[in-house]
Amino acid sequence: MRPAPPAQRPQPTPAPAAPAPGPAQAANRPAPQLQLITASAAGALDAADEAVDVLLDSGRAPGDILVLTTGEAHPWTAHEISFGEAAYWAQHDAGDDVFFAHLAAAGRARSRPVVVVAVNGDVDDATARALPAARERADTLLIVCGDPQKISSVLGAGV
Repeated sequence: MRPAPPAQRPQPTPAPAAPAPGPAQAANRPAPQLQLITASAAGALDAADEAVDVLLDSGRAPGDILVLTTGEAHPWTAHEISFGEAAYWAQHDAGDDVFFAHLAAAGRARSRPVVVVAVNGDVDDATARALPAARERADTLLIVCGDPQKISSVLGAGV
């Protein structure tokens, strides 16, 4: 009598790997609410400052807010950079206060719940490329202060 062949044992099936965090997950997050504040290029900084004041007065934490400019730097940006780039970006990384930067630096800035953009310069190619980056940095709310027609041409119709 010969021994029976070994019984077929079920092989463990590997569990599917969890998706790595990346662009696919970012694409699945809901788009931030968009608020447009009509302002001229000359008045966009003032409009952005007023928006920040309203946010703070309504209880929003200062560290939740990132303010970006498309033209001339916000006076607070110039003041903070006067202490050196390292100190300036350390303030950003600490996340304790409203942070002000030029839109060109949006790629270096981390996401925050609220991003306020002052379109205080011409809407040129660089601005057109950077505004969508500002939208990506806003977790829940993107406030854009500027000319609605110019902003709509960059961010899409119905803005």
